Amino acid sequence: MRRLCSVQQKIPCVFMTQVKEGQSRKRDSQQFQVVATENVNPVALEANIDCALATEKLDGTCCYVTVYKDQPHLWARLDRKPNKQAEKRFKKYRHSNQSCKGFTWNVGEDFKTVPETWIPAHRVKHHNGHPVPDENGHIPGWVPVEKDNKQYCWHASVVDSEARAALVLRPCAEDEDMLEVASVQLADLLEQTLELIGTNVNGNPYGLGSKKQPVHCLVSHGSVRIKSPPPVDFQQLCSWFQESPEGRVEGIVWHCNDGTLIKVHRHHLGLRWPDGETSLADRTVVIHVDEYKDSKGLFSFFSSLNGHCFSRLLDVKFTM
Repeated sequence: MRRLCSVQQKIPCVFMTQVKEGQSRKRDSQQFQVVATENVNPVALEANIDCALATEKLDGTCCYVTVYKDQPHLWARLDRKPNKQAEKRFKKYRHSNQSCKGFTWNVGEDFKTVPETWIPAHRVKHHNGHPVPDENGHIPGWVPVEKDNKQYCWHASVVDSEARAALVLRPCAEDEDMLEVASVQLADLLEQTLELIGTNVNGNPYGLGSKKQPVHCLVSHGSVRIKSPPPVDFQQLCSWFQESPEGRVEGIVWHCNDGTLIKVHRHHLGLRWPDGETSLADRTVVIHVDEYKDSKGLFSFFSSLNGHCFSRLLDVKFTM
């Protein structure tokens, strides 16, 4: 399995892109769209994308496992964003110059405060000891997930803090066509990024659980492989997303042999997401979650289903 590095790095699109006016299909707060042209990105060609491993891009929220208070710990994505005055100044500059290049930030004054435990992502550049914002004016980073913080309650639900374990959805080692929900030690996930998916994340495109019985789990980035990806061609990718059962995904992330990551979203191609049932939710899944001492919540529920096999991930249910 190939893994993303331990940061939420900016991944280039497989096609050259252009910015158009109009409401973003992906972000409600973004008043412009990033759309793909039919020209393949030279970065993808240089990385020999035709020999790359294609994996499913998952629609959730990004997490990271690293050490906190001398123990492996789950961290949630939290970007430092500009305050209202700085955001207004930034938008005005970008509109006037049709670019954000040359805009100057005062990191000490222009950004909202973050918790003291916040850390910037590893690949964030620094200048004079301060992290440098990206082209959108954000500074990617992480905060440790604390179980008493309601903002990250769904993150906390997939971790047993006593057992130092997490609920992970992944392909079965014996049969990659089948998924499994397994209890995995956080120590075995160190320096990985993962996607939290489930009932209360990003509108739940995978249809997991319900308001009465919320279901969440983590998926390691790069772990869900696409077995028969289409050629890197604009029209063939569009057709694959619309016609192939395997194409019912939010997007593709290619893992190239030199370590380069390349992606494409449906919205880059002007396609809807979600659009009916997803490929992931339609896969067979088996539960491999042993009971931990004093385990509660999702761990307790999944352990009650230990050994059960479901014909579809969508069908995983339990009584609370």
